[in-house]
Amino acid sequence: MPERLEGGEKTVLVQLDFGEGDADERLDEFRLLAASAGAVPLAVVGGRRERPDAALFAGKGKVAEIAEAVRECSATLVLFNHELSAAQQRNLEKALECRVVDRSSLILDIFAQRAISHEGKLQVELAQLQHLATRLVRGWTHLERQKGGIGLRGPGETQLETDRRLLGKRVKVLKERLAQLERQRAVRRRARSRREVLAVSLVGYTNAGKSTLFNALTKAGAYAADQLFATLDTTSRRLWLEGAGQVVLSDTVGFIRDLPHTLVAAFHATLEETASADLLLHVVDAVSRDREAQIAAVNKVLEEIGAAGVPQILVWNKVDAMAGSPAIERDAYGRIFRVRVSARTGAGLGLLRQALAEAAQAGSAAPVIDAA
Repeated sequence: MPERLEGGEKTVLVQLDFGEGDADERLDEFRLLAASAGAVPLAVVGGRRERPDAALFAGKGKVAEIAEAVRECSATLVLFNHELSAAQQRNLEKALECRVVDRSSLILDIFAQRAISHEGKLQVELAQLQHLATRLVRGWTHLERQKGGIGLRGPGETQLETDRRLLGKRVKVLKERLAQLERQRAVRRRARSRREVLAVSLVGYTNAGKSTLFNALTKAGAYAADQLFATLDTTSRRLWLEGAGQVVLSDTVGFIRDLPHTLVAAFHATLEETASADLLLHVVDAVSRDREAQIAAVNKVLEEIGAAGVPQILVWNKVDAMAGSPAIERDAYGRIFRVRVSARTGAGLGLLRQALAEAAQAGSAAPVIDAA
């Protein structure tokens, strides 16, 4: 399981530009991720490369620069805003003489800190073990299937096999427990469907304001904070809409670009709540410079979990912080495709309720928004 990051740990951040664009936005997000994990970034090392170095990811010259930053800051941790192979991580730790954590492990650690419910903790543990499994196999290759030699037969291979078996058994137990919880969730969904209650899920990029909006609409008191992945567990509440009756509104985990696949797989049961919804309210941080890329990242995850075909309405949040006013925007056919609101001040919430009621009355015939 990835090692827990300790609060206040002195950290050097590394982000290299491979020509993807949006480097400043990615770095801002990376700083937020580091802070959310409890790290204290003291230096940032950047640079441009055509492709990652096979052995060190960053290349010898850049690794020497990182090592200098580590020494100057007395850092004990280096965070990479990239996916590292097990071999690259080992080589970097040897060269830098400190712990190295990549983006996937960082996100997994934040999820481990945020998990509160029994199901959330099971999902995070499963994701961590599945992430570790790939590194276990590669990490022990120096001991696996040794050919001959006194003292080189047996123990290494036995230890590897033992670790694999123990890890496999635990993964199996976790999957069985989560499958049971998933069946229970499916029973509740069928009961709700029989009562013909419209199911609405809030989705969006992490820290877009979903939980704040959820609380403003339902008075639920769900945890909301200005940090990444404040919400892990799905929370559902009934919401009364004038002219449409009851709907069930669910707050879900936020998405992020390059979300680890093990995390998506482990949170399948929770995310299935989104895929089975009748309507998605896609909450967007309207003041973010990176909002279009964030919308695309959310839609990519929705596609991964089978929710791409669920009708959605864009909710342009934080309108109080931009030059605009609350409004309902319609397409050429008169259908609602975007609502501008402020979850913090409550401005435009009446318009959002109106949009939800209209969607409920129309049998959830809201359009699917193209992220382009």
